[in-house]
Amino acid sequence: YVLGVDAMKKMSASNVLIVGLKGLGCEIAKNVILAGVKSVALYDPAKVEVTDLSSQFFLHEEDVGKPRAEVSAPRLAELNQYVPVSVVDKEPTPEDIAAYKCVVVTDISLKQKLELSEAAHKNGVCFISTEIRGLFGYTFNDFGEKFVVEDPTGEEPLSGMIADIEQSAEGIVTCLDETRHGLEDGQYVTFSEVQGMTELNACEPRKVNVLGPYTFSIGDTSSLSAYKRGGLFQQVKMPVTVSFSSFTQALENPEFLISDFAKFDRPAQLHVGFQALHAFSSAHDGKLPRPGNDEDAAEVLRLANEINDKWSQKTELDAELLKKLSYQATGDLSPMVAVLGGLVAQEVLKACTGKFSPIQNFMYFDALECLPVGFEPSEEDLAPSGSRYD
Repeated sequence: YVLGVDAMKKMSASNVLIVGLKGLGCEIAKNVILAGVKSVALYDPAKVEVTDLSSQFFLHEEDVGKPRAEVSAPRLAELNQYVPVSVVDKEPTPEDIAAYKCVVVTDISLKQKLELSEAAHKNGVCFISTEIRGLFGYTFNDFGEKFVVEDPTGEEPLSGMIADIEQSAEGIVTCLDETRHGLEDGQYVTFSEVQGMTELNACEPRKVNVLGPYTFSIGDTSSLSAYKRGGLFQQVKMPVTVSFSSFTQALENPEFLISDFAKFDRPAQLHVGFQALHAFSSAHDGKLPRPGNDEDAAEVLRLANEINDKWSQKTELDAELLKKLSYQATGDLSPMVAVLGGLVAQEVLKACTGKFSPIQNFMYFDALECLPVGFEPSEEDLAPSGSRYD
C-alpha cells in the first residue's frame, strides 16, 4: 500500500475516532494505528463479554466485565509509539465529531449511527459505518459532498516519446515506433522537448481522447506552430471531486459496489436484512436474534418485508437468505473480521489522504460458501456454551 510523501503528511495530520471495540473495531484500529495517523480515539464503554474473546485479540479472560475501550487502548498503543491512542469517556456529540478527520462506527444501534452520520456530514467529517454478522458484512462511506481524490489510481504517471503532432482541429498525437501510450479517455497530458510546436512545452494539461493504442487527440492545435520533431508527453494526475450521499439518504437510495457478480441480487436483499436486524434489536432491548431460533428468524423476515414494502426500490426477498442472516446475527468470526477490517482500514486511509478512489455508498459481502452443503444445525447445536467459541 504505497502512499507517497504527500499522502503520508496528510495522514500524519489526521485524527480518527473509532466507535465500537469488538473484533471488527479492534482490527480497524490496529491497522490504522500501524499505518501512522496523527491520533486514534476509541469509544466503547460496554463491558467485555466472554464471547468477545473469539475475535478481539487484545482482550484476555481476566478482562471480562471491564470496559472494552479502556482495556484495549493501552495494548493498541503499543503497536506504534508515534500514534497517541486515547479513550473517549462520554458518548461523542456533534461538536466532538468536528474534531476528527474520519469517524468509524461499528456495533451500535441504527439510530446512533444516523445521528453520528448527520453530524459528520454537516461538519465535513468522513464517516464510515461497518458491521459483521456471522458470514455477512457491509461497509458504507460518506466522505462529504465535495471530497477531493488527488490520485484515483495511485499508479505512476505515464510518459512516452512523440513521433508526430497534427496541426489540426483534433490535434492527433502519434507515438514513436508504434509504442503503446497506455492512456485512457478523460486523462490529461502535458509536453516537453517538442520542437516546432513549442507552445505545447510545459502547457496547461490537455484532455486526452484516445483514438487507438498508438494515437490520441489533445484538441485544437491549428493555431499553434507546425510540429517539426521530438518531444515527450507526460500524464498529469488531475484531482477528482466526488460527492457522497449521507447515510440517511443512502438507506433510501443506495448505490452498491458489487463484490461478487455471481450474487448480483444479494446487496439489495442484505440492505433490507441488516435494517431488519436493527429493527429487531430495537424492539428487544438491544438483543439480536438467537442463533438457530426459528421464531426470531420469522420476526426478522416479517420486519424485512415491512421495510421492503415501504422502500422505493422494493426488491424480491429470499426467505432462506434472511433466515441465515438471522441465525448468524450474533456471530463474530475472526476471518470475516480480518477481511472487512483490512478493507475498512484502507477506506480510512483514503479518507485521510485523498489517494485512491474510495468505495461510494455501500458494499455488502457474504461468505456463505464457507458453510458445508446441506448444513442445517438445530437451535440446540448453536446454543451458547459460555466460552470464547460461542
